[in-house]
Amino acid sequence: MRFIYQPRPEEIDSMPAADLRRSFLLDALFEAGRLNLVYTSVDRMIVGGVMPAGQMPLPSLPELGTASFTERREVGLINIGDPGAISAGGSRYELNRLDCLYVGLGDEVVFEAPASGQPAYYLLSCPAHQRYPTRRVTPAEADAVEIGDERHASRRTIRKLIHPGGVRSCQLVMGITELAPNSVWNTMPPHLHSRRSEIYLYFDLGDELLVHLMGTPDRTRHLIVRDRQAVVSPEWSLHSGAGTACYRFIWGMAGENQTFSDIDPVPPQSLR
Repeated sequence: MRFIYQPRPEEIDSMPAADLRRSFLLDALFEAGRLNLVYTSVDRMIVGGVMPAGQMPLPSLPELGTASFTERREVGLINIGDPGAISAGGSRYELNRLDCLYVGLGDEVVFEAPASGQPAYYLLSCPAHQRYPTRRVTPAEADAVEIGDERHASRRTIRKLIHPGGVRSCQLVMGITELAPNSVWNTMPPHLHSRRSEIYLYFDLGDELLVHLMGTPDRTRHLIVRDRQAVVSPEWSLHSGAGTACYRFIWGMAGENQTFSDIDPVPPQSLR
């Protein structure tokens, strides 16, 4: 497991692009036959990519100081690859593309590789204080809302998967946003989450790329992001982006609350 620690907002002003990428961009999560994990300093969230070969358990890690990965943690998993299956807490769950599995406190996880095809599981985990049931949820079962408009190239559908009105968790909130054809902007107008941190995984970009805006509203920076790369967004950073084509991204949050509408709006005119 790799560790990354996010700098303070005033430190990023003088950071060259390479240092900015090392601190906020996760660019090598998905490798065939491997489980890659990154421990971040934002709300102790762990991010991962899993492309299993054979049966692959989610391992216990000495850095966590626990007998199993989920002894004090909850986990959200979303399949962005071919259909696959995961065993958790003694039950087996089949996950098609874009299906989500919430794994509650204490339920050990084993990834399975199918006879054909390659599932690719995006993993997000945070500390938990209470056990909620492990549960699968599909995009069709999600709480979906369409926002944005064609005039601003920002029409998109937000599907909330792990949240208080759907699959319950201690503090983890996850969902998928899908950009409509001819739309490229996400989270515009931008906002801050002063009580939560957020991590974005961009996917279905193909060979296209995306410019992700970050930093404080009066001192913005940017990252060039490609397919299946993730961006860590601390509570002090705005998060918005525009692609060279439409795409999807998985958003995941942890922090003081799970209130989706608890945001601090940033007027676009104030960006610098």
